[in-house]
Amino acid sequence: MWIVSAGVFVVNLDLFIVNVAVPALGASFDGTSLAALSWVLNAYAIVFAALLVPAGRLADRYGHRRGFLLGLAVFTVASVLCALAPGVGWLIAARAVQAAGAAALIPTSLALLLVATPAERRPRAVRSWAAIGGIAAGLGPVVGGLLVEADWRWVFLVNAPVGVAGLVAGARALPADRPDRSGPLPDLPGAAVLTGAIGALALALVKAQEWGWSSGRFAVTLAVALGLVAVFGWRSARHPAPVVELPLLRIPAFGVATVAALLFTVAFAAMLLTAVLWCQQVWGWSAIRTGLAIAPGPLVVPVLAVASGPVVRRLGAGGTAAAGCLLFAAGLVWWAVGVDTVPRYATGFLPGMLITGIGVGLALPTLVGAAATALPPDRFATGSALTTMARQTGSVLGVAVTVTVLGAPATATAFRQGWYAAAGAAVVAAGIALVLRRPAPVPVPAAAAR
Repeated sequence: MWIVSAGVFVVNLDLFIVNVAVPALGASFDGTSLAALSWVLNAYAIVFAALLVPAGRLADRYGHRRGFLLGLAVFTVASVLCALAPGVGWLIAARAVQAAGAAALIPTSLALLLVATPAERRPRAVRSWAAIGGIAAGLGPVVGGLLVEADWRWVFLVNAPVGVAGLVAGARALPADRPDRSGPLPDLPGAAVLTGAIGALALALVKAQEWGWSSGRFAVTLAVALGLVAVFGWRSARHPAPVVELPLLRIPAFGVATVAALLFTVAFAAMLLTAVLWCQQVWGWSAIRTGLAIAPGPLVVPVLAVASGPVVRRLGAGGTAAAGCLLFAAGLVWWAVGVDTVPRYATGFLPGMLITGIGVGLALPTLVGAAATALPPDRFATGSALTTMARQTGSVLGVAVTVTVLGAPATATAFRQGWYAAAGAAVVAAGIALVLRRPAPVPVPAAAAR
């Protein structure tokens, strides 16, 4: 558990630290625009999303232990490359490599944990695994603020000692597993098609204001994205080892929880980026002050992730997740109505941050747990990768929509529109989450998932 936690911790810590560093990156790279800087976030999320399922399949084939250690090694080396970046192009490329390491690390970490945990304890194990990310999320804004005050390059270098320690301990202590090397290799060309599809869609959204919604460039880019989505769907239906294993989505609890998690993450990514930009660009706060302002929300998440078991048993997974989504939306509406350009943290910003934190703590671990516990044992790595892939896709869309709504330069009105739009995504996620059955779904036989 401790070794797996190290890998999950650095990946989740990186998400929050880099968000806090976005304004500093713009200043360091000659005032690079928000649209360009969004690719520092989106390049990571796109590659992460596209490679998660192939990495999970390769881990099923060659071993979860091997996949975890390789992913942690790649992530650690790429973090150092990010710190050495002389320009934004280098940084975006290094972030893509970093994402490839994370894609191998995350599904194998959960698979190692689930395989070693008795069936009746797996829901609690998944909540604990999610809580690790919550702890990293709580520390991330503060740690990020401190590191950015010194130099933004420390945002990436901080991953190195944790990664090295995890590699040394993992090589000695992680249990060896017996992979199944039968069957075809994963659809890597399909992963490339998915990368292009998500990237083209993000590009269309990010550039929509600059190009114009009715412009030819926007229409062509959107058409390319939709065409690649169609090709990807065709490959997934016909390839013997597709990126998206369509029968898994027909498992009711898994499919519903995964779609709800995607939409919820659209709202979450928009919330996080707008919170950082509001504090630093509208209120003029430093990176460390911004980190301290954001921290109370993420700090609530791990507590609720661990303690929400009685709530799930009482309301069911669907009711608990829906309540969390609605609370998250309420926190965003609070900001849209109550936050002013004059800094009033205690009465304006803090309540919204706490409410969104409670919402995340109830919604996200519950949705991840509902999806994971619906999977047959031989699809733990692949299925958990698919859920995380959906969340990363939601993150790309959330960042892209935020950049489009805010425009350049961002105004207070644009921020409020962004918060309302994110709240709408959370409300839709709540409606989908209510479809989750109560009691918890019974895992289907492996044959039904193939």
